[in-house]
Amino acid sequence: MKSIRHLSREDWVREGERFRRPYQSAYYAMYSSLWEGIVTDPLLMMVPADDHVVHRGDGVFEAVKCTGGALYNLTAHLDRLQASSDRLSLVWPWSRGEMTDRILATLSAGDHPEAMVRIFVTRGPGGFAVNPYECPCPQMYCVVTSLSQPFMVNHPAGARVRTSGLPAKAAFMATVKNCNYVPNMLMKKEAVDAGVDFVAGYDEHGFLTEGATENLGLVTTDRRLIFPQLGGILPGTTMLRVMELARGLIGKGLLNAVETANLTRDDVMASAELLITGTTVNVTAGIEYDGRPIGAGVPGPVQQALDAQLKVDMRTNPAVRTVVFI
Repeated sequence: MKSIRHLSREDWVREGERFRRPYQSAYYAMYSSLWEGIVTDPLLMMVPADDHVVHRGDGVFEAVKCTGGALYNLTAHLDRLQASSDRLSLVWPWSRGEMTDRILATLSAGDHPEAMVRIFVTRGPGGFAVNPYECPCPQMYCVVTSLSQPFMVNHPAGARVRTSGLPAKAAFMATVKNCNYVPNMLMKKEAVDAGVDFVAGYDEHGFLTEGATENLGLVTTDRRLIFPQLGGILPGTTMLRVMELARGLIGKGLLNAVETANLTRDDVMASAELLITGTTVNVTAGIEYDGRPIGAGVPGPVQQALDAQLKVDMRTNPAVRTVVFI
């Protein structure tokens, strides 16, 4: 048997630098309610192995974009975080105001006006069994990392999409933004392995659900913007915001209606435009589906208009901006 060193605390402190990796430069700051403090050294950004989020996926999370020095749509993200917590009977360790204070302090410590802020509420440490009651106190972690460019910045021609072969999440799990993202990870792997940009899921009835981390909707040939009904998918904060912005386009020649409905693969294939929305992708054009062009096979006018409106909303709308960096 190979001999393995037993590291002491002193060994870890003395030799910790050898564990530093280049990708850690994208990690700016982390808050932990266990420590009640913030660290900016990636080597110190840790979660206990006995936190139920580690060995059971027992937690919920949100990812909020900071752009132009302001968090975008924070209220909507916290509303969804609260709803997800309630579904899993997770009590926040702090009030909403105190949670917000810690989020803003962590972002400020990260010192990057363009960043992604990830907020986790977990069952907390306390053991390795499945019983949630062994954990005496829920925990909050907040991690600030680099922000990637929206998809269309580096891929202005649009995205290629294909049908996922994986089963859709059950409605209860799909509507809770929980930390068990194995199905989502497998969808992303599926897309990468297939050489496409995104995959789209369908439920047992053949109705469109969502992508790995994105919502999908379509524009019909009679100018209706339609997203899937919300009962079986995660209510995307960007999707819902885009729907609000889209209502302003009704009657202006681009759209006649904004709706939710059950959508089939045939509906997708017959659409004039396929839209992909999300915190990281903004409003992306799906120009190819299962190897066939959508509409004219180029980004369409609705996608272009909504993506532009969303960017303006992020930069200028005080109702949805929480300014941190001035």
